[in-house]
Amino acid sequence: MKPKTIVITGASDGVGAAAARQLASAGHRLILIGRSPQKTTAIATELSAEHIVADFARLDDVRRVAADLVERCESIDVLAHNAGLIGGSKRVETVDGHELTNQVNYLAPFLLNHLLHDRLIESRTTVIATDSSAHRLGRIRLSDLDHVRSYVYFTAYADSKLALLIYTRELQRRYGADGLTAVAFHPGAVSSNFSVGSGSFIGAFYASPAAKLLPVTPARGADTLVFLAEATPGVDFPPGGYLVRRRPAPTRACVRDVRLADALWRQTEHLLGL
Repeated sequence: MKPKTIVITGASDGVGAAAARQLASAGHRLILIGRSPQKTTAIATELSAEHIVADFARLDDVRRVAADLVERCESIDVLAHNAGLIGGSKRVETVDGHELTNQVNYLAPFLLNHLLHDRLIESRTTVIATDSSAHRLGRIRLSDLDHVRSYVYFTAYADSKLALLIYTRELQRRYGADGLTAVAFHPGAVSSNFSVGSGSFIGAFYASPAAKLLPVTPARGADTLVFLAEATPGVDFPPGGYLVRRRPAPTRACVRDVRLADALWRQTEHLLGL
């Protein structure tokens, strides 16, 4: 297999780091993006990979990442949006004025794709979104995507994953004919440090010994990401699809609602000032 240039966000720990290890062993060029300077540098050094330290709770960091990638990469074969979190019991607003979960899980990937659009089309990039089965519990509130009127931490997480899944399918619908491929997957209930320190019940669970009992290791959770990064779109997986354990899986019916997807796209552009 010809080595690819692969960008992975949220690569300093968990599924992102596990995927990076597997892809590095196959000889691909990796650009790893992570929030923690220490962890991101450590995994990049271990794998002899390139890295960028960035916190997607700051949209200026997203803009800096985009500019850096354009300068570094003449072509991007794979862009894996793996960074994500679940917020705490109290709503946190970022410096950009958005609810933290919505910004990191959804707005940041949208903005990064927007800023890299020309390079992604030229490269015929496969854009991979790490999503979640929690999308089934989500709801798109177009007038309150940032949960100003009502905030519950798990609801915000589920809503952000539903928005990301709808957006990924719409990205494929709009630009698939131009050569871009978009696909999403659910890694499973991974035993990792997911949202540790967030102040939420889920963050506390992942910080506890009980999290070690979860059935999916980071390496196993990363398997579908690695598969998609190395696969041939339209042959090995359906573009615009949602996969679990490498296989297409059902989604909420609203994920296929083109009018909702278009309205969500336009509202997201409005929120980001695009």
